[in-house]
Amino acid sequence: MTVTVKTLVAPLQMQATQTTQYTATAVRAIIDKATVTNTDTSARTFSVNLVQSGGSAGNANLIIDTKTVQPDETYTCPELVGQVLDSGAFISTIASAATALTLRISGREIS
Repeated sequence: MTVTVKTLVAPLQMQATQTTQYTATAVRAIIDKATVTNTDTSARTFSVNLVQSGGSAGNANLIIDTKTVQPDETYTCPELVGQVLDSGAFISTIASAATALTLRISGREIS
């Protein structure tokens, strides 16, 4: 068994449509830290789904539901810390506005 500490999602600005940000490919992934920073001048919201292999984002796998982040605020996403993604599972996000919220997720991949 090999454990690799890595950036699961390099810093990016979330899209305003449901978008896959990371897929655990032939590994099991554990989320250690996730942050969302609002770089806009208005409050913005985001949602995060952790979806099992073959599934799609929906209410059954919604982990963070329409969380508001104030301008210049960083939210540390405690709901995601310790979550495990089996091979084929993925992280999907949606933001209330494109290019307003910066996402970064780090963790471990176990193979």
